[in-house]
Amino acid sequence: MSSLETIPVTELKGVGSAVAEKLSKLHIHSLQDLIFHLPIRYQDRTKLVPIGRLHLGDEVVIEGEVTQCDVAMGKRRSLLCRVKDQTGSIMLRFFHFTAAQKKQFESGKSIRCFGEVKRGSTGFEMFHPEYTLSNEFEPHTDKTQLTPIYPLTEGLTQLKIRAFCEQALERLTPYNLTEWLPEAIRVQFQLPPLIDSVRYLHQPPTDADTALLASGKHPAQLRLSFEELLAHQLSLVNKKQQAKLERSSVISERGDVFDRLIASLPFDPTNAQQRVFQEIMHDLASGHPMLRLVQGDVGSGKTLVAAMAASTFIQKGLQIAIMAPTEILAEQHFINFKQWFEPLGISVAWLVGKLKGKARATQLESIANGDALVVVGTHALFQESVHFHNLSLAIIDEQHRFGVHQRMALREKGMDGLLQPHQLIMTATPIPRTLAMSAYADLDCSIIDELPPGRTPVTTIVVSDQRRNEVIDRVKASCKEGKQAYWVCTLVEESEALQCQAAEDTAIMLSEQLEDVSIGLVHGRLKPQEKADIMTKFKQGNIQLLVATTVIEVGVDVPNASLMVIENPERLGLAQLHQLRGRVGRGQAASHCVLLYKTPLSQHGKERLSIMRETSDGFKIAEKDLEIRGPGELLGSRQTGLMEFKVADLQRDKAILEQVQSAALLMHQSHHDHIVHLLSRWLPVQQDYLRV
Repeated sequence: MSSLETIPVTELKGVGSAVAEKLSKLHIHSLQDLIFHLPIRYQDRTKLVPIGRLHLGDEVVIEGEVTQCDVAMGKRRSLLCRVKDQTGSIMLRFFHFTAAQKKQFESGKSIRCFGEVKRGSTGFEMFHPEYTLSNEFEPHTDKTQLTPIYPLTEGLTQLKIRAFCEQALERLTPYNLTEWLPEAIRVQFQLPPLIDSVRYLHQPPTDADTALLASGKHPAQLRLSFEELLAHQLSLVNKKQQAKLERSSVISERGDVFDRLIASLPFDPTNAQQRVFQEIMHDLASGHPMLRLVQGDVGSGKTLVAAMAASTFIQKGLQIAIMAPTEILAEQHFINFKQWFEPLGISVAWLVGKLKGKARATQLESIANGDALVVVGTHALFQESVHFHNLSLAIIDEQHRFGVHQRMALREKGMDGLLQPHQLIMTATPIPRTLAMSAYADLDCSIIDELPPGRTPVTTIVVSDQRRNEVIDRVKASCKEGKQAYWVCTLVEESEALQCQAAEDTAIMLSEQLEDVSIGLVHGRLKPQEKADIMTKFKQGNIQLLVATTVIEVGVDVPNASLMVIENPERLGLAQLHQLRGRVGRGQAASHCVLLYKTPLSQHGKERLSIMRETSDGFKIAEKDLEIRGPGELLGSRQTGLMEFKVADLQRDKAILEQVQSAALLMHQSHHDHIVHLLSRWLPVQQDYLRV
């Protein structure tokens, strides 16, 4: 008997090539795909509800007699049909109708229809209900199951997809939908059989707990989520194990360059920085590629840890690359690494997209011949024209902003293709434990959980923009005291031109109201040199108030800046707000962040801004961000395709993640032959990804 995954949907009645193309937009190609295309909710069509007992918003079956039917001419022509039973009457309204349809609705005809009760101009109405007309109906026999509502795409109706799913279910047997979860694992974690779960979710009985189904936590739903999360977990564990089979350069001691770097610092690394460095050294001594994620809140000193690791490679004459997602962040790393390493006689190369002509050729040559042991850049480092002499360590900042293929490309630039570069990944977006356990199971995680001494907590205030003048007065007073401030303009539009325009307008408005304050302006359209000059003036204290777009989100360190105003903070994600806020509080003075929001605020907006006010713990903020926005946005997985789940939901299902991890270990130990089948069921397009 053929497995459902090998039977194309075109074998079903009613599925020709045009319908198959529409189904493919929902990633449905086989009967197995249809079986796993689960309803998003259910309707109860099993009971007749008297018209007199209807409530607004009810989705119900009613039955009655047609008493009148007319075409109404209003803004839109519509067919109105009055239906009554012994308890009351309701109007059915159709905007799309034919003359034949109007003829059907004869007075005195019996009608049974299903629809949602809405408020219309005649009182309660149903718009475009599903209906059947008859001279006389059989008594409404109770259906045995709830009616499923499926995700759709253009050109497919609920009736069609319901019919296709019913056909697929008729063909479903234990032999063509194999149970790849071993009995021992199902029993240990109390999971129902797969085939029973699938049948239940497509056709729940009338007494099903609809509230539990709506929450996604019914045992049948958890059974499928468990299997899908397990497949993701196994794929990442596989990836990690494959990496351990590869070879990389062995670094077993710190060396003289490390000692000189530490001696040149005006402070001692924190205990947390030293601990994370030890974890890195342990990886580097193994001879296998390091895959380590270093998390640390804004300003915790991740870049110094990366430089400490880099120094051990430089000692051996091996190249390192530091890659950042934006030119401004790459520039900041370039400045830092130059400050640390050039005094030690080590040259630092710089490669970004805008570097052209002779300047570019010079950098490319120094990278290829090994003169530049430290190379800093953006994704320009991936380009085919870039050849490394002996790349041995790739430091990737904010890696969730890069696609999987870009990481592959950098890895392939390793030493002669024989030795893989070690990878050190840094992020200031704290990754909630939920995500670290699932999305980053292929990485070893380190956390820098200590801020350098002298950092002061930032007090956050949420203020309506109707009090803008008070906020401006506050900025004036702060600058008078010799302190500095940021004024951040955010715009939701993608257009960089509009963002820059908004910042320019704000700078003009503020300079009119703050005559004695020196104001600078930074936005994405300034030339890099202009940007650098303004930032230098701000750093030196020649500019008191810096008006900027969100380009200052990362990599600017001005200890004297103790006040930040963020306009329209409701337009930004929590992680981005947290990053911006991290630009103040870097010196001894008490620091404040003012979130200047536009009224009225949505419930969503209120919730997000109150989180910012209540906590400065990056992990709590990230956990909340995950809850509000979901893992796709948090990880940037829109571009990596990493977290595309059919059934599971990381936030909803986080309670079972630890069980999933345990099950993954059991699968590896005792049921290795089932793994490949689970991966092909849930991750058919990710086989390339597993080889990253």
